[in-house]
Amino acid sequence: MTDAFLMALSILDSTIRVATPLVLAAFAGLFSERSGIVAVGLEGMMLAGAFFAAAVAFQTGNPWLGLLAGIAASTALALVHGYACITHNGNQVVSGMAINILVAGLAPTLAFAWFRAGGQTPMLPAGARLPQVRLPAVETVREVPVIGPVYEIMLDDMNVVIYIAAVAVVGSAWVLYRTRFGLRLRAVGENPAAVDTAGISVAALRYQAMALCGVLTGIAGAFLSTGLGAGFVRDMTAGKGYLALAALIFGKWRPWPTLFACLLFAFTDAVQIRLQGVPLPLVGVIPVQFIQMLPYVLTVLLLAGFVGKAVAPRVIGIPYVKER
Repeated sequence: MTDAFLMALSILDSTIRVATPLVLAAFAGLFSERSGIVAVGLEGMMLAGAFFAAAVAFQTGNPWLGLLAGIAASTALALVHGYACITHNGNQVVSGMAINILVAGLAPTLAFAWFRAGGQTPMLPAGARLPQVRLPAVETVREVPVIGPVYEIMLDDMNVVIYIAAVAVVGSAWVLYRTRFGLRLRAVGENPAAVDTAGISVAALRYQAMALCGVLTGIAGAFLSTGLGAGFVRDMTAGKGYLALAALIFGKWRPWPTLFACLLFAFTDAVQIRLQGVPLPLVGVIPVQFIQMLPYVLTVLLLAGFVGKAVAPRVIGIPYVKER
């Protein structure tokens, strides 16, 4: 195999790994926003999931308990967001930003109080991290042209959460477009009064959407701290919640275009890592700071001029007040 082919496979492998938390967070936002609740708080929910997953995994040595703790923490925040916005008709953007700001300060504070490690958790041992999935017959398939390198580099030794994310994508698309719950969820984001007239609780549907949002963001956060990484560090989400929200808008609140947007953002992230310190024709070595800007510049460009008309769910951000 040529070096270029192997490099391409390596970039695609990195793209999948980087895209995993974006995909989970974007699909969490998909459930939330399709129900009419703005998902600005994805960043804070992911960060909470990352912290509690790492903290519990370190204390217990069990990554699965850490994953459950991360899901519980992010789901609790999602339901708090729902309580403020659904039950009390609060401003959804303010509530989401409050969650982001709260967790950004609270997580490092708790980490310092519990572990005395400068606002982060101690390094997780190998047994406390979410496992990689080893595929069979790698040694045999390795020698097969084209298929062998693809099997070894892109499919073997993937983290278990990547497979969970793949199932979540297919399952979310199926739930939204092939089930009664999905039909009702989409309807409540377009015309909650009609849903209420049919005798279906608008609040209950929205709370269920927020619970799903919490579960997916919890898995995304746990993957960052116990799958990709080996512990929690301050602000480790690094804006991924906002990128996921941008991918959702770029995908026009539909599953497959949203997945494509996440992969596109992750691809630029994977490329920028490999461009750091590499001399380019005519321009030489580009400063690292400019290289690191690539995913965010792409986000701005896409949303500013290339996304086209993105029509959000009709009542997103608007509290539903039942007529009496």
